[in-house]
Amino acid sequence: MSLNLEDIKKPIAKELDEFEIRFRESMKSKAPLLDRITHYIVTRKGKQMRPMFVFLSARLCGELNEATYVAASLVEILHTATLVHDDVVDDSYQRRGFFSINALWKNKIAVLVGDYLLSKGLLVSIENNQFQLLHILSDTIRAMSEGELLQLEKARRLDIQEDIYFEIITGKTASLIASACACGASTTTKDEAQIARVKLMGEKIGIAFQIKDDLFDYEEAEIGKPRGIDIKERKMTLPLIYALSKVSSSDKKKIINIIKNENQNAEKVRWVIDTVRSNGGMDYAAKKMMEYRDEALKLLYEFPESESRKSVEQLIEFTIERKI
Repeated sequence: MSLNLEDIKKPIAKELDEFEIRFRESMKSKAPLLDRITHYIVTRKGKQMRPMFVFLSARLCGELNEATYVAASLVEILHTATLVHDDVVDDSYQRRGFFSINALWKNKIAVLVGDYLLSKGLLVSIENNQFQLLHILSDTIRAMSEGELLQLEKARRLDIQEDIYFEIITGKTASLIASACACGASTTTKDEAQIARVKLMGEKIGIAFQIKDDLFDYEEAEIGKPRGIDIKERKMTLPLIYALSKVSSSDKKKIINIIKNENQNAEKVRWVIDTVRSNGGMDYAAKKMMEYRDEALKLLYEFPESESRKSVEQLIEFTIERKI
């Protein structure tokens, strides 16, 4: 069955529309340049997956309220800030098919815009007396920064083992989805065990989400992410890590040399992709992705059946079936 985000959104469609209005309003600035840039960001936003996780997690645990809207805005503002900074770190000039902020306004302005958004997130939480949300998301920003720095450190030596890989993606990617779920839940329940369960579910979803991204690099289908981009950026992803543990020592040296020194050579990158595929890298990563999906679903099924639970289940499936 083909999953459609619009169908998944149905239980919270009205709330998401209201959130969209509030989010646009919260992004406005009196500084003309900043207002122009934030308007550019807002009009090119993605799928709203993280706000969806906020609202659906909140509904799993209780009735939506004003704090839930604050949580969704906070998560989206901070997510946007990290994307702006990521594009600077990665020297990336495109984001979802559009020019990135650093491509249009250069790195200095992009860094300042990211800083502005981070401060905006802090102010939104303080102005609304949402200190638990501030605590959850501040911890997330720390985890994301540590994950990014660990990845950059390991990329120099290309010595990432599977345990380090999972440590990196738990911080870089999964922590934000985990915090979106935890923030949503914390606005509708005071039950710490329930909030922790929802947060762990989000972490499992986030890990599966990142492994799916890794797989895109090795798939033949036409997708939004160019094939081989992780190799060109010297990122050690799960299919590659597994393949390196299976190939001969000479092929391992050859792969590492290509990634380090010849990662712009399309023919050699193609050879690396083919070698990873033929040595079971994709199959192994796909198996791991499904394990994390199953763990997330097991946590979800501890909640009673409801329309919202069904939507979370579909959203989990969407993260691993998406084409982009």
